Amino acid sequence: MKTIPVQKAVGMLLAHDMTEIIPGKSKGAAFKKGHIIRKEDIPRLLNMGKENIGIIEYRETDIHEDEAAIRMARAVAGRGLELSEPSEGKVNLVAQYRGLLKINYKVIQEINFTDELMMATLHTDIMVDEGTTVAGTRVIPLIIENEKLVAMEELCRLSPPIIEIIPLKKLRAGIVTTGNEVYYGRIKDKFGPTIEGKFTELGSEVVKQVFTKDDPEMISRCIKDLIQEGVDIVTVTGGMSVDPDDVTPGGIKRSGADILSYGAPTLPGAMFLLSYIGDIPVIGLPGCVMYSKRTIFDLVVPRLAAGERLTRKDISRLGHGGLCMNCTDCRYPNCGFGKGGLY
Repeated sequence: MKTIPVQKAVGMLLAHDMTEIIPGKSKGAAFKKGHIIRKEDIPRLLNMGKENIGIIEYRETDIHEDEAAIRMARAVAGRGLELSEPSEGKVNLVAQYRGLLKINYKVIQEINFTDELMMATLHTDIMVDEGTTVAGTRVIPLIIENEKLVAMEELCRLSPPIIEIIPLKKLRAGIVTTGNEVYYGRIKDKFGPTIEGKFTELGSEVVKQVFTKDDPEMISRCIKDLIQEGVDIVTVTGGMSVDPDDVTPGGIKRSGADILSYGAPTLPGAMFLLSYIGDIPVIGLPGCVMYSKRTIFDLVVPRLAAGERLTRKDISRLGHGGLCMNCTDCRYPNCGFGKGGLY
């Protein structure tokens, strides 16, 4: 910081807030730290008793914090995002519509490893609503060398997009509900209404639900029939444990599905099965989906609706953060469930 007469400070940046006191009325910052002194500011500063002020010397290659934050935000922003106006050197990235948030966290880490740059985001792979602030960025000092911003912008150009909101497709879902107890009417099906509600929440619809005995061949036939009728995803409910009567995984395999993962490192949701028949996901849902508010369903199906083809490695990554705390008042996705194991 350098102290100079106020009359010579035009075009320079204030090093700290300048407080103005109006007796009996107010006390507050008349000029904020980082404000660029203008000629018309001089009389007010003198009236505030400021003959000399602390300034930061501004070189031709320096970029003001507001402009720097705008450039950083633009460099990372992909589809579905809009930028806020800079405020105290910070710019936010805001979702323009509801969808799946995707963050290239490796690039974000590189940005934050760069001295004097920072960017904070929400977790990747969570659903966000329109108007949600998903990231915020600024530089640490009031001014920064242009060279650092250019390097950051180039980094982002090499791996676009860094942050984006993917709109969900409207899936036509089919449900295969297994279990002799439901098929023969001994108990009422509760899986169907739950799954239908979850698909509705994602903007999709259940177009057909079929019931089958604990018979691998019958399960297989029902899966293939639904795909023949044009569904985009098949959910198979019930019979996913290791009990002798739980034959659902065998029925899915018999349908010709390529099983990528039977079992997931999440609680609730450990007995989840992920498979594909061609491009159609066929997922086996454990009983927890019926009675727990948030489960493996909420971590996987939104990504499928966003058009992702998940792998065994994607499922394995869910383990770090895959323990639901079963909070009395569920705050998902504003919690740690499913958000970890990324590196």
